[in-house]
Amino acid sequence: MTIRFGVSPIAWANDDMPELGGDTPLPSILADIRDVGFAGVELGGKFPRDAATLKPLLSSYGLDLIGGWYSGSLLVQDAQAEIAALQPHLQLLEAMGSDVFVFAETSNAVHGNCGVALTGTPRLAAGDWARFGARMTEVADCIAAQGLKFAYHHHLGTVVERGEDVDAFLRNTGASVGLTLDTGHATLGGVDYLRLIREWPQRIAHVHCKDIRRAVFEKCRGDGASFLDGVLAGMFTVPGDGSIDYDAVMRELKAIGYSGWIVIEAEQNPALAPPKPYAAKGLSTLREAAARAGLA
Repeated sequence: MTIRFGVSPIAWANDDMPELGGDTPLPSILADIRDVGFAGVELGGKFPRDAATLKPLLSSYGLDLIGGWYSGSLLVQDAQAEIAALQPHLQLLEAMGSDVFVFAETSNAVHGNCGVALTGTPRLAAGDWARFGARMTEVADCIAAQGLKFAYHHHLGTVVERGEDVDAFLRNTGASVGLTLDTGHATLGGVDYLRLIREWPQRIAHVHCKDIRRAVFEKCRGDGASFLDGVLAGMFTVPGDGSIDYDAVMRELKAIGYSGWIVIEAEQNPALAPPKPYAAKGLSTLREAAARAGLA
């Protein structure tokens, strides 16, 4: 079993809110990530999208490309149309030697809309899960045939947000459809992530770790704030700076023999939460928890 620790660049430069870290140059971001001690980085908006440029750039910092978020539209188009649309992203990941494809359904998502409250998440009707799941499985089969793990990202503000959503999603998809288990989104979405690991071990394909500040989230939700408002208010932070028990997470991952990336993805305002020291705190927390669990 092999565990590698990586990070998303979203704490340095937020793709959904370009004003957060928008003036931070990519070389500075990559130098911080290298210096903290990460082995890899997920794709960010500042990254060049051609492997001939990106591969030597990341190699010069000793970093692998883990993969990166892909926004899907399977509620409004069939699997073949989606497969055609994702080819540039897939080809980049293949050329970079990445082994995971992170997919999220965003055709009706509201997490990027400042005008929609946290309570305004779209819901999928019970009768719509089968078709959605069949399309997702067809796409995942295609990704798996190319040698990458398909890792669906459940997320606040999307149709796969709550515990019942995740359960319906898993029941209606095939074995090729793995999950990006995100501890922060799970906690705030009401997903019992420890149960999820225990009951669906074969589906845990990728892990995102962020911590949460429950009181901030509850206030934002009560005030009718949007997801992005919640990010700005500080509802997310790095592991070790919130209330999630990462010892328990690592014990459960150890129990299922998890092998793969564990990625810190904690969107914050970099002016208030300097990314480098926060990332260092998060990595130290995860490494120590993994060591105590015997996960290495």
